[in-house]
Amino acid sequence: MSKKVTLKQIRYFVSAAQTGRFSQAALQEHVSQSAITSAVLDLEQQLGVSLFDRLQHGVALTEAGRLFYRHAVFILDSVAEAMSMPLSEAILGSEGKIVVAASYTMLGYFLPELIARFKRANPNVTIDLLDLSLVEMEEALAKGTIDMAIGSISNLPSRKPYHTQVLMRSPRRLWVSPTHPLGNRDSVSLEEVANCPYLILTIDGAVEFTNKFWENIPTKPDYVLQTSSLESVRGFVGQGLGVTILSDMVYRPWSLDGKKINAVRIEDGVPDLEGGIFWLKTRPLTKVADTFQRFLIYASTS
Repeated sequence: MSKKVTLKQIRYFVSAAQTGRFSQAALQEHVSQSAITSAVLDLEQQLGVSLFDRLQHGVALTEAGRLFYRHAVFILDSVAEAMSMPLSEAILGSEGKIVVAASYTMLGYFLPELIARFKRANPNVTIDLLDLSLVEMEEALAKGTIDMAIGSISNLPSRKPYHTQVLMRSPRRLWVSPTHPLGNRDSVSLEEVANCPYLILTIDGAVEFTNKFWENIPTKPDYVLQTSSLESVRGFVGQGLGVTILSDMVYRPWSLDGKKINAVRIEDGVPDLEGGIFWLKTRPLTKVADTFQRFLIYASTS
């Protein structure tokens, strides 16, 4: 008979996943490193899979670890909600309509579970979701055709016109084939990356943001592919035809044709992706839109 999984084990696992080091997770949880290690090993034994790849300078989630991480975060969020009834009651029972624009990546990789949770608590709220680019979001906010936007705040040309709230941060890493000269390194510099054929994703203001990486680098990369297709980028990386820098939020360790993709830390401090909500300072949110944004903040940060 297997042992029961505890919330403490799940919390320790999530801390290790978020920090990338058992030692950092131990500091964050105010326990010994052995407590973190033991919790992870117990989970791996009960699940029958490896949750982490052990690297020279830390750990990285395996594919099984990534799947379990999503469930683990949901469990911890659900417990936090149950323990915060006054706030939960404040966001229940709303009704009305919200028009929300969201980016391709936030729609695909961040929002579905949160939208489902909000709808279960507020079945009388209608949410119209629009898939827009960052430029289109700003135009729609200016015209008043949407209540709020959810996208890459870090890619906004200026935050001054908006109220903003960061909902998530995701490290950006180098995506590279294991057969590439940089493919099995623990870390690389931007100057090394700039010497490689580069694949650039053209959605969510990524081109403008990526160009900033190279401002202080003597060598500029050769953009051999510019595409709005994330799967195309994965395919080219997997075949060793180029490299790219993208966030962990959209990372998957293989392409559609089954080629392995590694994610390598960048030494030069490339900024994390910051995903969040923004709306005009000159146009207050409606009551139902305010309820929705407070729910997103609570659900993302608790």
